[in-house]
Amino acid sequence: MYTRSRLARSIRFAILCSAATASSIISSAVLAQQNTDNEDSEASVEIIAITGSRVRSPGVESTSPIFSIGEEDIGYLQQPEFERVIRSLPSTIPADGGNVNNGTAGAATIDLRGLGAQRNLVLLNGRRMVPFNFNGQVDTSTIPTSLIERIDVITGGASAVYGSDAISGAVNVILKDDFNGAQLDLNHQQSGESDGDQSNIAFTVGGNFEDGRGNAVASVSWMERKPVLLGDRPLGQFGINSNTGAGLAEYRAGEDAQLPEAGCGGPNVVDINGSGSTTAMPTRFELIGAGVEGQFREDGTLGPNCSLFNFNPFNYYQTPAERYTATVMAHYTINDHAEAYTSFNFTNTSVEQQVAPSGTFGTQFTLPLYNPLIGDQALNFILDGANAAVASGVLLNGESWNDVNGNGVVDTEDTLEVRLRRRTLELGTRSERYDSQIWQMLAGFRGQLIGDWNYDISYQYGEANRTTERAGYTNVENLQNALDTRDGINCAVGGACVPIDLFGGFGTITDAAAAYSSAVALQQQKYNQEIMQVILDGPIEMISLPTATWPLSLSVGYEHRTENGSLSPDECLKLAPTSCLGGAGGNILPIDGGYKVDEFFFEGVLPIFDGYDFAETMDVEFGFRSSDYDTVGTTDSWKLGFNWRPVEPVLIRVMQQRANRAPNVGELFSPVTSGLDNATVDPCSVANAGNISDSLRALCVSTGMRAEQVGVVPDIISGQINTFAGSSPTTPPGPEQADTTTAGIVWTPTFDWANNFLLSVDYYNIEIEDIIGQFSAQEILDACYQNGNTAECAKIVRVGGDLTGDAAGVRLFTTNLKYLQAEGIEVGVNFNFDTDGLGNFEFNATINKYLTQESQSSDIVPVTDCRGFYGTTCDPISDLRWIQRTTWTYDAFTVSLLWRHINSVDVEPVEASRRFEEFRTIDSYDYFDLYAAYQMNDNLRFTLGVDNLFDKEPPVLGNDIGDTSSNSGNTFPSNYDPLGRFYKAGIQLTF
Repeated sequence: MYTRSRLARSIRFAILCSAATASSIISSAVLAQQNTDNEDSEASVEIIAITGSRVRSPGVESTSPIFSIGEEDIGYLQQPEFERVIRSLPSTIPADGGNVNNGTAGAATIDLRGLGAQRNLVLLNGRRMVPFNFNGQVDTSTIPTSLIERIDVITGGASAVYGSDAISGAVNVILKDDFNGAQLDLNHQQSGESDGDQSNIAFTVGGNFEDGRGNAVASVSWMERKPVLLGDRPLGQFGINSNTGAGLAEYRAGEDAQLPEAGCGGPNVVDINGSGSTTAMPTRFELIGAGVEGQFREDGTLGPNCSLFNFNPFNYYQTPAERYTATVMAHYTINDHAEAYTSFNFTNTSVEQQVAPSGTFGTQFTLPLYNPLIGDQALNFILDGANAAVASGVLLNGESWNDVNGNGVVDTEDTLEVRLRRRTLELGTRSERYDSQIWQMLAGFRGQLIGDWNYDISYQYGEANRTTERAGYTNVENLQNALDTRDGINCAVGGACVPIDLFGGFGTITDAAAAYSSAVALQQQKYNQEIMQVILDGPIEMISLPTATWPLSLSVGYEHRTENGSLSPDECLKLAPTSCLGGAGGNILPIDGGYKVDEFFFEGVLPIFDGYDFAETMDVEFGFRSSDYDTVGTTDSWKLGFNWRPVEPVLIRVMQQRANRAPNVGELFSPVTSGLDNATVDPCSVANAGNISDSLRALCVSTGMRAEQVGVVPDIISGQINTFAGSSPTTPPGPEQADTTTAGIVWTPTFDWANNFLLSVDYYNIEIEDIIGQFSAQEILDACYQNGNTAECAKIVRVGGDLTGDAAGVRLFTTNLKYLQAEGIEVGVNFNFDTDGLGNFEFNATINKYLTQESQSSDIVPVTDCRGFYGTTCDPISDLRWIQRTTWTYDAFTVSLLWRHINSVDVEPVEASRRFEEFRTIDSYDYFDLYAAYQMNDNLRFTLGVDNLFDKEPPVLGNDIGDTSSNSGNTFPSNYDPLGRFYKAGIQLTF
């Protein structure tokens, strides 16, 4: 009969209780205890399996490093969001989640070892989860945290076991499948500023039936996360310039940002020397490529640039979200040879992102100079500047000037190509709402086939359906229509068009004009995944060594997987070059693609020694998987390693693996669209005017500039540059290939003063070649203008000589880049001890030390070293992180203190000279989280907690020192606690 023995249960208990790393991390260095009792018969030994292998074998121990988070330890965190549980581990860096606003996909993802969220595999009970979109990433908010029994995190490639994507490792979430009774969990948390509330309710019920032959469990939950705006904290109320430090003194003094000169005001504007956006209030004017620019005043006159727009307070430090989940699992033993099992999981999530009000940004407009809404002084300013540019040869007819009447003079009958950078506060804030429904079902049979051989045959199917609504945006197509008016009342296009006045300050846009010039856009994403799998496992009795007790254990299997993804934007979003939405960052075109893969695999564990001097045990573990894709052909992965226990307290383990990742739907089938990327400087712009040599000038001209424009055109804005990116139509990317090495030692001695002492030290090296990605925009700019690479220069598109317009930018195609590597050492320690009458103390810690964290896109660009650095290329990656938990248990009371340490990091060396001196280093950070619980009786448990106990504030760095998604509110809100101290409380009722 397919049941669990007493040994298996004790193994599970040992896994959960032998915590060897901090904050809920349990080192599964020994994932299954060996049966050393000579009186036990062979028949009583349970055949077991572990994460990272499909082989089930007596006494099997992990050859790869695996760390587990147990149910009790998860409870210490009092955190209903799975991503935040994993984010605390030293082996991860933040990916998408609740502290990502501008740049979020409305999901919660995991990034192991800083190698990217697309390079680890998230499993539920050892099986793939359906991705939430065509980029192949799993939204971990779909994981029912109330049902988690433990979380296993395996380091190093696991493709031979689980297939594509498991390059940096895998996260396997094990759910309770034998729950008996009912449990109600109520949790709430709130910041010390009385905001950022998060509430969670979960109800789980389950039980056995048919005299224990079956078990069914159902769990439902609701979670709500309230928003916190940047403007709700002093640090986020206005921008601080990362290069000059402007605004830092005002922040430290508790003052408001410096205001601009009189007549250049408006809501949320700051002085020209502060930090903010040049899409400003009042409107900025720029004659493209001519060096003629200025800013309107509130009275409609036009003069020198005088203000910036403070976009900070509208954004979120914590995005609002609401989630409903429902999970059902059941299994039933039909007979001695068959057990039926099934599961179903459904999640409905809503996440909202909000950024500052929309505007015209870098949109290029054709401005008729006969528009009467342009004041007399402003018109003369424009005419004088344009005619001076004509005289100097900078402005030519047919480029940014259309000499309609052919008189060779810029006058009121002509049109100019201009940028009118205006924040449209009259339209309200911009928002994106992500509404998702994700579900997955599994059904299968497993049991004894013949003798000690077992089978497992299953079918699973999952879907993700998502609608994104973008609101509060300007409609740039309608704005263009609204600028073409001769009387200020009617538009040249007629119809419902309402002329718009962009030639002044706040309030010039009427309600009617705002209604005509605004837009709401929709897009839908769908993804489905289908998997059919057959696995056989058992011993090969004829293959055994005389020095070992057990024969070779083998697992063989076949898997067929089909994945399809699609994106359907509305007509507004399709409009080139940047959609009809002002400030949307680019246009979106439909995606519809998929792939099929057939995989054959086998794994084995061969015992070499058992019970010998200096060889208590030694096993060799091996595996191979061949994957045949209908897109990229065949890829192979393998593993080979051993674990050796020379004496009972010492385990030595070594594993070498070849892993791979096939390109996902988005990487294969995305059309070329416009978007945004981070960059620091345009070497041909006014920002670099004093450093332009003859050779640089020639390179600038080769990329579409006229000599007169070099050193005159504006620099890139807000650290962002337009890009034209997508799948290469001629050379699509091939699969990634990784070679991973892990080696470690586990020491489990017996001490009189300590129980369950465990120390593990593991080395890992993950080297990935042919990584799928894109060159960064700055890499292409540097390769062209610093290295003179003409092929890279050809990827730069200038309009009017500059890179700030919506039709200008850098061409980026998804391709195979050179390499990405993470190398380091991870240490885990755990022990506990009893005291006379004072309860039990438990100590555990996990320490991660990076030795290497670097990448290189190609031989023509330098290596990017991210170990211990942060900047526009590197999210903060501390070379040393640890978490350490001390827990005291006394009768019904539990008190636990978690220490989270992040070592100091420095700004990337190539960017250091441009950054304000105080922003070039982030000091080491230490956070302390306190937890307390009281078990009133068998049915009632109360919990309290305080995160960031000492209310440590995040580092102050300005808004331009990192990439847009991670650097917000003048700090890195996903890496450091941006909201201060948090209070938590919970009640658990069990029946």
